[in-house]
Amino acid sequence: MIDVVLAGDNAVVVGMAAAALPAKQRTKVIAIGIAAATVMRIAFALVAVELLEIIGLLLAGGILLLWVSWKLWRELEADRRACHESGHHAASIENPQPKSMAQAVFQIILADLSMSLDNVLAVAGAAHQHPWVLASGLVLSVALMGVAASLIADLLHKQRWIAYVGLLIIVYVAGHMIWEGVEEIATVVA
Repeated sequence: MIDVVLAGDNAVVVGMAAAALPAKQRTKVIAIGIAAATVMRIAFALVAVELLEIIGLLLAGGILLLWVSWKLWRELEADRRACHESGHHAASIENPQPKSMAQAVFQIILADLSMSLDNVLAVAGAAHQHPWVLASGLVLSVALMGVAASLIADLLHKQRWIAYVGLLIIVYVAGHMIWEGVEEIATVVA
């Protein structure tokens, strides 16, 4: 259950970052994003206990994710303006403001960096010191994220307006991370 809930927000980011690309590049970017998420989750899993002790890490991750949200919003608005100026419906234009593969991969890696941590810590907490449970939880998380990201990217490519819903989800997750990070720091300071 932890994997289903926490892989969803990662999948939305990956899908949104890849949606503006042509289908061939979309598949490559999603694969690169999934590979990066896998590497980060393994690295985070290896040091999960130590990461729990870093005060402010959740706040920093939330701020990073908020920045990724801002970049995605700017892209959505540029696409919307380009569609409006050309007189076409957003779903009928093939990439009005093209994004490079490198830009999409960069957005995915930054988002994964901030959001993979919560997934790993939650799975590590549920695993209760059982490495095989932790490993299978992380594998399931990455697999779910890959499937969901592909579906989301295809849907967003056809129906661009749904990207604003995805953006709201990402902003909510960022706000939640920032809120919890501030509470964590306040508890230590108080």
